[in-house]
Amino acid sequence: MGDSAISRIDSTLAGDDFGWSVTLVGEDQSDKLATLAQYLDDGHSSTGDGKRVPSGYAYWGIGPTIAWFNASNDPTYMVIKVGTEMFRRQWRTISPLVTDECVHLVSLGVGTGAKDGMFLETMSRANPSMLYIPIDMSAEMLRTGSRTAVREARFPLDRSLGLQIDLSLDGNLEELKQFLDRLVDDEPILYSLVGNTVANFDGDEDFLTGLAKVLRPQDRMLVEFASTESLSDVAVRDTEAEYRQTRGFVEFVASAVRYNTDLKVDLEHIRFTGSVEDESILLKVFWQNTGSEAIRMHVPGSRPIRLKPQDTIRLYTTRKYTTERIDQLVSSAGLRTTHVQREHYRHTQRHNPFGLELRLLAPDENAPVQLPTFDVWN
Repeated sequence: MGDSAISRIDSTLAGDDFGWSVTLVGEDQSDKLATLAQYLDDGHSSTGDGKRVPSGYAYWGIGPTIAWFNASNDPTYMVIKVGTEMFRRQWRTISPLVTDECVHLVSLGVGTGAKDGMFLETMSRANPSMLYIPIDMSAEMLRTGSRTAVREARFPLDRSLGLQIDLSLDGNLEELKQFLDRLVDDEPILYSLVGNTVANFDGDEDFLTGLAKVLRPQDRMLVEFASTESLSDVAVRDTEAEYRQTRGFVEFVASAVRYNTDLKVDLEHIRFTGSVEDESILLKVFWQNTGSEAIRMHVPGSRPIRLKPQDTIRLYTTRKYTTERIDQLVSSAGLRTTHVQREHYRHTQRHNPFGLELRLLAPDENAPVQLPTFDVWN
C-alpha cells in the first residue's frame, strides 16, 4: 500500500503548478447518458410534467458547465450577483460557530467555487490540516469549480480530493458515508449545500432526507434556501420574471438539451411557469414544441424520440420557500436548526418578498428512527 500510485500523489503534486486536480470518478458516464435519454422519452405533456432533464443533468458536461459559468458572471443575473454578496455577509456571521465545531469541508455541489473559496479561507485558518472534498455529478463542473475555490483561498492542492457521484442515488450516499468514515475517522465534517440546490430536485424533501442520513452526531450541514414572504399571484409572477429576464440563465437551462441531443432549442420557445405548492413557489422552466408538426430528437446511442406538437421538455426546476416550509423540510429530514441567518433582497426599488435563509443544521437526536422496509413478495 505504501508504494501505490495513490500514496505517491502527495509528493508528486508538491510544488507542481501545472493545474492538476485530483478527482475520483464514481460512475460510468455512458450510463448517465442512457439515463438522460430515458428521462427525455418520458411521455407527452404540454405543461412540463413529462419529458425532463433531471436535476444534476442541467450541469452535466462541458457545455452546460461553461453555460453556467457564463450565466453566473452575467451582471444582469441579479439572483446570483446579489445572492453571493448576501451569502458573504451571512457566512461572516455564522462562520465562528462552524470553525468551533467542524474540521473538514464536504461540498455537496461545488458550483462556480466562489462560496467554497469563502469556506476554505475561513476554515483553513482555524484548522490548517483540514481536507476539502468537493462533490458533483458533473466531472467538468467539479474540476472547474473546485480549482476556482482552491486558487482563491490559496488552499493546498494536496488536501483537496474531488468525488464525481450523483447524490440523488441512495446507493451513492451509502458509499459516500462509508468512504468519509474511513477518510476522516471521527473528525467532524461541515457539509455545505448552498445555492438553493435542494429546490432544484423534484423530490426536494426526499433529497434532503437522504443527505441527512450521511451525517454523524458530530457533523453539521450548512444549507441555503431561497425564501419568500408571500405566496401571492404577484409573487409568483415576480419569480417567473426574475429568472426569465436574464439571457445567460435562459441559455444555461437550454444547454443540457443542446449539447446532449440534436434538438435545435429556440430560446423563444422556453416557458417559465410558476405555481404555489407545499408552502412554496414552484418554478418550472420548459421548452415547448410550438409548431404544428412532430419533431424527431436523437440522443447519442438511443432510438429517436418523437416530440408531438405542444409537447414539452422540462429543463429546470427551482423553488422559493416560506420559513414554515423550510422548518418542515428540516424537521422531516431528521435535522434541527442550530443557527439561522435571514436576509431580504435589496436590489429592487419596490418591495420584494424574496431573500435567502442560511441554516446551520445538526442531526436531531429526538427524531423518530425510520425502520427498514422488507419486501415480502420476493
